[in-house]
Amino acid sequence: MDNPNRILSVDIFRGLTMSMMILVNYPGSWDFMYPPLVHSAWNGATPTDLIFPFFIFIVGVSVALSYSRQIESGKSPKEMVKKILIRGLKIYLIGLFLHYLPEFDFTKINLFGVLQRIAAVFVVCALLFIYTNWKTQLYIIGSILLGYWITMSFVSTDTLIAGTIEPGGNFAFWVDRLIFPIDMIGKHGWSAEGFYSTFPAVATGMTGMLAGRLILTRKINENTVILFFIAGICCILAGSVWNWQFPINKKIWTSSYVLYTSGWALVVLALSLYTIDLRGYKNNLLARYGVIFGSNAIAIYVMADIFETTYKYTHIHDFVYGGLTNLGMAEVNASLIWSLISVVSCFLVALILYRKKLFFKL
Repeated sequence: MDNPNRILSVDIFRGLTMSMMILVNYPGSWDFMYPPLVHSAWNGATPTDLIFPFFIFIVGVSVALSYSRQIESGKSPKEMVKKILIRGLKIYLIGLFLHYLPEFDFTKINLFGVLQRIAAVFVVCALLFIYTNWKTQLYIIGSILLGYWITMSFVSTDTLIAGTIEPGGNFAFWVDRLIFPIDMIGKHGWSAEGFYSTFPAVATGMTGMLAGRLILTRKINENTVILFFIAGICCILAGSVWNWQFPINKKIWTSSYVLYTSGWALVVLALSLYTIDLRGYKNNLLARYGVIFGSNAIAIYVMADIFETTYKYTHIHDFVYGGLTNLGMAEVNASLIWSLISVVSCFLVALILYRKKLFFKL
């Protein structure tokens, strides 16, 4: 845990975020979950709605840290772009593969999903980092947020009244249907990780990229931590105010949602930098747990899906969850225990990979 070439607080932030993603994605039953572990039904944000944008934010931070080192080492843009595109394609294809588990029914094509969005954000952020400066990146973030707000709030179509923000009935959904066949967009005919709403998700990644750039230029000190904390609070307030007109909404990744969640990500990053890198709390159990998960985050996300499919088709899930409820345990508690089993299963794989120094950079 003392590798001088890595910023541990970033690895820990990534690992804890991935751990929480597994916890909320694999309950014993979707009908029985504690409210903080459930996504908001539509508008608004629960703690669970912070998890995915936190991971996207960390993707941006990692882009800045990684490609700054590569640029300094003298790698050519052409060489870096080739690897960026290959890595993005691999992540995207793995996301498609997970859609087909376990039936492998290739008659159904769903182009969108969590890993697909991560792949898109990674590729766009990495290319922008290589070919643009921080001022241009800031202008792009502002343009995306304002442009998305204007189109979602003030542009009408032949089938849509301007400002309509309903499931399956909003400008983002209209754009997706205009470009793609409806059966490729998602099982509801619309996707929370659709094409048009990926643009503000890119803005989330870019806020992380700017944070990573600041870490590199200003170094990790108390002034940097204070700057992140103040910037985070300002973003939270700005997102909350914008929410009055353009609701905070994860499923269509509204501009207010970008500011609100990026603000919380900046606050958490500030706390992480302060406790881990400045105060030196690197060897406690929580920090080690985060580093182990964060060292192979995407690979572990894939394993979580494979585990869940295996547990359900071998009826291990039914045996454990049903057994607990048959013994009289409240279903919400049995559901949480199954979520924890999923997390522990993934942690054991992450621990083995970490101890064997196997790091999969998908």
